[in-house]
Amino acid sequence: MTEVISQADKLEINEVPDGYIIYQSARDRVHYLNKTAAVVFELCNGKLDAQAIVGRVVQAFELGGSSEHDEIMACLDSLIKEGLVQSHSR
Repeated sequence: MTEVISQADKLEINEVPDGYIIYQSARDRVHYLNKTAAVVFELCNGKLDAQAIVGRVVQAFELGGSSEHDEIMACLDSLIKEGLVQSHSR
């Protein structure tokens, strides 16, 4: 089975000029996502796995190095750790 990633429920998402401000009521926390993190967050639609998300961000920003790949993966890991997105079997 494939592990896809989706946005967590019950998030208050506000778009701002340079990304998103997300209020997470369950943890009473506010998160600021810059433009790149906002793109990663948007791709967490429940249809893509981690590698597909990284691949789309690499393509969108025309990145090619392994360090960029690692940074995008770290961003995704951080979104998971903070509870903004979640991984589940499809």
